[in-house]
Amino acid sequence: MKGVILAGGTGSRLRPITHTGPKQLVPIANKPVIDYAIEDLKEAGIDDVGVIVGHVGSDEIQAHLGDGSDHGVDVTYIVQGEPLGLAHAVGCARDFVGDEPFVVYLGDDLMREGITELVADFDQETYAASIGLQEVDDPSRYGIVDVDDEGNVQLLVEKPDDPPNNLALIGIYVFTSDIFEQIDRLEPSWRGELEITEAIQGLLDDGKRIQSHTVHGWWKDTGKPEDVLHANYLVLDDIDGRIDGTVEDGAVTTGRVDLGAGSVVEAGAVVKGPVSIGENTTIGSDAYVGPYTSVGDDCELRGVHIESSVVIGESTITTERKIVDSLVGRKATIRNTEEKKPDGTRLVVGENSTLDL
Repeated sequence: MKGVILAGGTGSRLRPITHTGPKQLVPIANKPVIDYAIEDLKEAGIDDVGVIVGHVGSDEIQAHLGDGSDHGVDVTYIVQGEPLGLAHAVGCARDFVGDEPFVVYLGDDLMREGITELVADFDQETYAASIGLQEVDDPSRYGIVDVDDEGNVQLLVEKPDDPPNNLALIGIYVFTSDIFEQIDRLEPSWRGELEITEAIQGLLDDGKRIQSHTVHGWWKDTGKPEDVLHANYLVLDDIDGRIDGTVEDGAVTTGRVDLGAGSVVEAGAVVKGPVSIGENTTIGSDAYVGPYTSVGDDCELRGVHIESSVVIGESTITTERKIVDSLVGRKATIRNTEEKKPDGTRLVVGENSTLDL
């Protein structure tokens, strides 16, 4: 079985962060989100991976993943071009997967429990596809799947006014080559895209059977800044903590803290986990890094009180303000212009930006 990661979207909901880089490389607990997809595929026994890329961010994704050898997989890049919908992206993988069943994984999704069980349970002799589902609190916001008592899919309904249940379709699928015939039949939706839900419904309409797999751990789409922060929270909640850098005498670290090689927590600084700090980063003597914060490589933080935030990397923060629930892009600078300290500041700061607070 092969794996296909969809990484061709423009990331419009994550701007300004994605003005200068693809959303699939935004770090969650200091690891690009696409790496989690690669790891899940590898753990499920899939080491031949096609990555669908578009016009935006393709070079950066290829530079990061290379041929896949650093991740223990073989990576083939497949150019989608203009993002014309999930079904169009899946259709681009036809030559890569051939007649084999294949897993489709959205490149900006995270799943706590991975996909090993979903892949192992797929019966290609009986089913044309398998889809991942999860129970949600507000089913009217999602594509909802009606299943029978054995978990066989009966119907897909997009954002129903009267949902048959609360089982939502998430970004993980297993397909046989039957899906390509359905994609060939599709017409663009009102959004101008080829919809994967319509292709799956086409399988049902043609009498094909579709399996479902309900995911019980958390699943997270990282398409918006608040989603990135929430995903960072969820992943940090599971870290063990590892100190590879230097914690000076007089510094205070409590809870689970990952501190990368070459990084320093200076005397007087306070770091309260769960926190992830990358490599070659300095946490100054008057800085406070609070729980559920990730600070990337090559950063300098001084004077600041920061918590529940993501600082992507190569950034300098020297403000005395309190920063909370914020996403700070690469190579950003945030500094003081006044001495007054407000209760807290929430920010989404793009790459190469400078903020005078």
